[in-house]
Amino acid sequence: MLDNNQLLRFTTAGSVDDGKSTLIGRLLYDSKSIFEDQLQAIETTSKKKGHEGVDLALFTDGLRDEREQGITIDVAYRYFTTPKRKFIIADTPGHIQYTRNMVTGASTANAAIILVDARHGVIEQTKRHSFIASLLQIPHVIVCINKMDLVGYSEEAYTKVINQFEEFSSKMLVKDVRFIPISALNGDNVVNRSENMDWYQGAPLLHTLETLHISSDINKVDARFPVQTVLRPQSETHRDYRGYAGRVASGIFRVGDEITVMPSGFTSKIKSINLYNKELEEAYAPMSVSMTLEDDIDISRGDMIVRSNNKPEAIQDIEVMLCWLNNSPAKPRAKYSIRHTSNEQKAMIKEVVYKFNINTLDRITGDAELKMNDICKVKIRTTKPLMIDSYRENRTTGSIILVDDSTNETVAAGMVV
Repeated sequence: MLDNNQLLRFTTAGSVDDGKSTLIGRLLYDSKSIFEDQLQAIETTSKKKGHEGVDLALFTDGLRDEREQGITIDVAYRYFTTPKRKFIIADTPGHIQYTRNMVTGASTANAAIILVDARHGVIEQTKRHSFIASLLQIPHVIVCINKMDLVGYSEEAYTKVINQFEEFSSKMLVKDVRFIPISALNGDNVVNRSENMDWYQGAPLLHTLETLHISSDINKVDARFPVQTVLRPQSETHRDYRGYAGRVASGIFRVGDEITVMPSGFTSKIKSINLYNKELEEAYAPMSVSMTLEDDIDISRGDMIVRSNNKPEAIQDIEVMLCWLNNSPAKPRAKYSIRHTSNEQKAMIKEVVYKFNINTLDRITGDAELKMNDICKVKIRTTKPLMIDSYRENRTTGSIILVDDSTNETVAAGMVV
């Protein structure tokens, strides 16, 4: 029965010491998703640290230097299952210098849990993480107002945070926002309903996660097939075989479909679709297949096969919402490698159109310097055309990364406007 469960990916984010790791530990502990040897190891570590009980945060702070410093540095992925659903958790750091990690953790999430300390309310990191969740179009945002035990389980404190968040989030495109008052340390409203907050009539966090509607983020309309490699088997039985292998990024391809190869513009029809040794009548995202065409066309890695009646734009000047991820600032008019599906080209940041003030969501113009964690709209020029859709329409063909050729580091991630 569990194999047929829906999978929910969610990310946790919040400011430093808001209790993200404790919350995940409480979810795992109270839902009985901890192996006995893991529990014993955590109990031993907790005793060494001088804690009276089990330090729940240690269930996610798995790296040695994180345990020594008592902070979460990298994105920690954890998995657990309940009778109703499977879960993948991306626990992202709270420190402002690690905001870039949230972009990584949240890029495939169905939901975002944003923790707010009931004593401090909505602060800059809350706004930053909420804004990133909005940019990445995460369908569900759950605001967990934590440490309610430290404000006497006050409904007034809970309502105050809701008002602060709603005032800020009214400027963002967030489809579904829910609020839950919790105490991760004591377990109030995490897995079990709290007896200390009888004024709260909603569901606890785990029940909310188990019942969220999961909508696919795969575009089923626009057929896009980025070619990864050309298959030319050197065998007697397949001497004339010329297949184009890759992963269907979106949409559906069927044998007999009229297709166009971009950016060349050559047209043909799909002759066959193969998965290993099987021939298929159709392929859809995110299947990895190979295709053959009725005509012999010059196709190579980075080209894209699309249906002739539904083509993406093939352009070299692209407007992108960019999050700068690197410690080093962007170099003025420096060249980077841009990676988009299977296509890689040289690119240059032509112009910084504006940057965002995360606290107010105001646009800042006239500031062209990009530093780590900056979120901005830029114009990028590529050496050859890229076949793109907007991120809003297609998350796969609407996203790019920039790579520094000298260090091979990913310096920025972007969403095509």
